[in-house]
Amino acid sequence: MTTLHAKVTGTPLGRPGPGLRLRRWRLTRGSMVSMVIRRVFTAVPLLLLVSSLSFVLLSLTPGDAARQILGTRGTPEQYEALRQQLGLDQPVYEQFWHWLSRAVTGDFGTSIINGTSVAGEIWARLPVTLSLISGAILVSVVVGVAGGVFSAVKDGWLARAIDALVLVVWALPVFWVGSMLVVVFAIKLEWLPAVGYVPLSESPTAWARSLALPVFALSLGSVAAVVKQTREAMLDVLGSDYIRMAAANGIPPRSLIFRHALKNAAIPVVTVVGLQTIGLFGGAVLIENLFAVPGLGSLLVTSALSNDIPAVQAVAVVFTLVVIIVNFAVDIAYGLLNPKLRSS
Repeated sequence: MTTLHAKVTGTPLGRPGPGLRLRRWRLTRGSMVSMVIRRVFTAVPLLLLVSSLSFVLLSLTPGDAARQILGTRGTPEQYEALRQQLGLDQPVYEQFWHWLSRAVTGDFGTSIINGTSVAGEIWARLPVTLSLISGAILVSVVVGVAGGVFSAVKDGWLARAIDALVLVVWALPVFWVGSMLVVVFAIKLEWLPAVGYVPLSESPTAWARSLALPVFALSLGSVAAVVKQTREAMLDVLGSDYIRMAAANGIPPRSLIFRHALKNAAIPVVTVVGLQTIGLFGGAVLIENLFAVPGLGSLLVTSALSNDIPAVQAVAVVFTLVVIIVNFAVDIAYGLLNPKLRSS
């Protein structure tokens, strides 16, 4: 049977021939393309829903930008004239339509408070936030997966200490962690700067030093979540029958853990990493204001306090796009890790 199969296909039994591999590749590519199309069509109504809800909620908040600009010294006539100039006297649906008609072309309008382009402000601050989030994700994945695998494989007081530490770290508020890091590493030890941000183009070393404390404070909770999920997934896989059989067949422990067990435990880990990535953008709002990092989080807070609706709307749209992109990346990772999920 083996000889006959080899003669017909030109490949050993159990190994797909070139035609079968090509058909599988085409099926995989078609499934991924259809998934991309579905995600794009679901992203459009989600963006519209988020932008409309945020616009309505902002319009219901007390005060407006005209009073923020004029302060207490403006006369009623000046106040009404400025409202008309800014378009704040129009109904909410007309204001939203004017904003939406420009936003679809990439024009998020002009900041009501300082008169600058909102899109320009977004592009200037986006790399700062992405640097912070990327560093936090890297720390979360590397430390979290390593700690989870170690805790699942090793047994003893050290593994139990890691499990207990994870529960404690998970419960710590991010702003408290950031404050303690400033006290210890910036004030007492004077190892790292307490606040501020240095662009990468100016000095890579100063850039890394300025992001060290914010990244550590932001990633600590995510590290705990990844450690816990990795440990539980690894324990579940290591207790399965095929892992026991592979160990009985003499597969080395290192290969058994990293090539077989960790790969099969990766799907729940990818899920929690995706969820933590979305949560990191919420935590970045606190961390950027605590460490005076000029990112999108600090822009969101200052714009919300000033009733700067175009700026808040733009940040909300960008954050929604990030959530969509992260979910899309998680779906792609699912398809790569488990081909059965590509067509689901």
